Amino acid sequence: MRMRKKKNAETRIGACGAYLAAEIVHPFAENAGGKLDPVAVFKNSNPVELEIGCGKGGFITEKAIRNPDTNFIAVERDENVLVSALEKAEAAKLDNLRFLCTDALFLPSFFDGETFERIYLNFSDPWPKKRHAKRRLVHRDNLALIAGLLPAGKDVYFKTDNAELFEFSLEEFRAAGFCLTFITHDLHSSEYAKVNVMTEYEKRFSDNGVRINALIATKFRK
Repeated sequence: MRMRKKKNAETRIGACGAYLAAEIVHPFAENAGGKLDPVAVFKNSNPVELEIGCGKGGFITEKAIRNPDTNFIAVERDENVLVSALEKAEAAKLDNLRFLCTDALFLPSFFDGETFERIYLNFSDPWPKKRHAKRRLVHRDNLALIAGLLPAGKDVYFKTDNAELFEFSLEEFRAAGFCLTFITHDLHSSEYAKVNVMTEYEKRFSDNGVRINALIATKFRK
């Protein structure tokens, strides 16, 4: 379901402008403003983690609160959704969280390779029709692009309620140069349940008894 357009979205985004890692760009255009340097963005050299598709920002805001010595960048291509995420970060006064409004496929135009210590893919669009498989974020072509943002030996964390998408992802991660180091079809009953941070979607699914699939994929060492 498409989210209703937020009232005064542009004004509200402007009010939280300090939490943007770069000025708002068209979400389906490459960044023409030059590469972003996380050290310059955060004014420190702490490790940086990335969430692609942050939605309303509940997950990444909580991660930033729990991990003050780690910097976080969250990507959301829908400005209408980004409003809520920005306002959460602003309310929490987080110095270690910034946002980008862009599509995941354009991230290499924002960052030099191997920038991030960890990448989170939470409840990505499943694109259920077979003819749309290449649009899935966990398609091997897109994962290869994401792999370029990670040093060898670092991880991608993927969560989804969609069992078909999850099964599809297993071979795609392997084909894109990852080793699957953790797989579960019931995250909330797994060894990672205690440290898991839920997204807004995840809490809703969990409350309705839906099991969450999750994996950790490690980029092969060169």
